[in-house]
Amino acid sequence: MSLFDRVAALPIAIDRYELVAADRVFPNGFERPSTAIRLFGDGLEGTGEDVVYDTLDHLAHRDAGPIHNLSGPATLGELCELIGSLELFPTPPERDFSRLYRRWGFESAALDLALKQAGRPLTTAIGRQLSPLSFVCSVRLSPVEDGDIARALAPLTRRRELYPTLRFKLDPQTDWSDPLIAELVESGAVDSLDMKGWYKGTVVDVETDPPLYARLLEAFPDAWIEDPDVNDETRPILEPHRDRITWDAPIHSIADIESRPWKPKIVNVKPSRIGGLADLFATYEYCEREEIGAYGGGQTELGVGRDHIQYLAALMHPDTPNDVAPREYNETEVPAGLRSSPLLLEPAATGFGLA
Repeated sequence: MSLFDRVAALPIAIDRYELVAADRVFPNGFERPSTAIRLFGDGLEGTGEDVVYDTLDHLAHRDAGPIHNLSGPATLGELCELIGSLELFPTPPERDFSRLYRRWGFESAALDLALKQAGRPLTTAIGRQLSPLSFVCSVRLSPVEDGDIARALAPLTRRRELYPTLRFKLDPQTDWSDPLIAELVESGAVDSLDMKGWYKGTVVDVETDPPLYARLLEAFPDAWIEDPDVNDETRPILEPHRDRITWDAPIHSIADIESRPWKPKIVNVKPSRIGGLADLFATYEYCEREEIGAYGGGQTELGVGRDHIQYLAALMHPDTPNDVAPREYNETEVPAGLRSSPLLLEPAATGFGLA
């Protein structure tokens, strides 16, 4: 029986649903919209998080309100099929892949509600237990100004002072100098480098710099190299390191994994990028069959979405460089007293959540 089959037959009853604003503006000015999707039935509530990045998409969704009738399906599988057939955007989304993000918000809420109505946690429903969860912290260093390396490294340094064993996923920038790279190598704390080669027209775009690619591949021989821009200039540089090249942004399906320039040893399986529960569980099973490792990643979740990605990572791939650190690690001023990696998680007694 497939993983999805183990939950698809769960009975579900939905009376109504609500869309609740949960936006946040970070101290650095970054505005992150978020909408909690709350499904109600039999006196219980299932919650998911819509992690679409565009504020206008969230406002249009909330303004339209709960316009869909979700009360017809009798099982979780039927409900997921219905959700997949619905137009969840009252106006066309800013980015087409946002449809997958919103579908994940609805289907994760549905999974939570169905499990609660069945009186079971996800662990017993699919026959797997949570393992201690290894995680990395994803940060972007400050710009290098006037050769001030200490200032550029401050985001990493502050976190390492509080948490000396913390591992990092970093976004290289074109201003990274040899002395800065040497300091990072000396730290021994870098697990992966996100080249952002698949981001175009976003605030996190990084210009493709083949000489920088070469310097980084030589300096960090054991780090994973995520989402490089593979073109005629970079391919010869990347080819010798193909076994440690991994992918995140272009992965929305099994077909996307199969279409990579080289068969990956490991890929970032983000639930919200995959969208539907059936496709997500099928992707996990495909990776296991093909002996392709998986790790999880976040979308700056502000609410229950962070619990969901931690839960799945601890369930499916606990020992990989999961970019699912507790959200407090990404605060501008990181607090003391946070739990360290590996993270010991306990499932809630029922549902798709953590105790």
